[in-house]
Amino acid sequence: MKNTTIAIDLAKSVFEIGISDRPGHIARNHRLSRTELAAFVAAQPPATVVMEACSSAHYWGRKFEGFGHDVKLLPPFAVRPYVQLSKTDRTDVKGMLEAWRNSDIRPVPIKTESQQQLTSLHRVRSTWMAARTMRINSARGLLREFGPPSPWPTKWPASSGLSGNSENRSSLRPPADRLDASQHLSRSCTITVRTDG
Repeated sequence: MKNTTIAIDLAKSVFEIGISDRPGHIARNHRLSRTELAAFVAAQPPATVVMEACSSAHYWGRKFEGFGHDVKLLPPFAVRPYVQLSKTDRTDVKGMLEAWRNSDIRPVPIKTESQQQLTSLHRVRSTWMAARTMRINSARGLLREFGPPSPWPTKWPASSGLSGNSENRSSLRPPADRLDASQHLSRSCTITVRTDG
């Protein structure tokens, strides 16, 4: 039964499945809920399972491999040209089956849980870095409204003196601006500790 190909369009709750017994032909289609999907695939004889390498694909890929299937993850950009007419769950499944026939398309390796955890940590750090940059730039913009740009190091923003009791700096700005700038400063310091520590 290895010549059977099962294409699965991944989703949050309802999954579209197309089973092909020969190239260019879909023998049957199914629409299953998340709770039904695993049981359905586990009941199928060993086959080639094709999915797009999108959200949750690696999780399902590891699970289906445990059922004895040969799982292939295709890059979404490589599948899109094979989707005919309007983009629906059923046309996505047919597009995956057609794309799988193209030997020039290289499948995406299935990640282990450790690899996914490391990737997630990098994404979280990138998000914190973007938030820190946004807050520092926002504080700089606020301070420019009241005079020349103030030094605002990205490593330790507290060294700028705005968070201390510097009367010279504080007297040059209205209380409301000092409050807003100190809030940006405090949050920037917190993000810096998380990203560098």
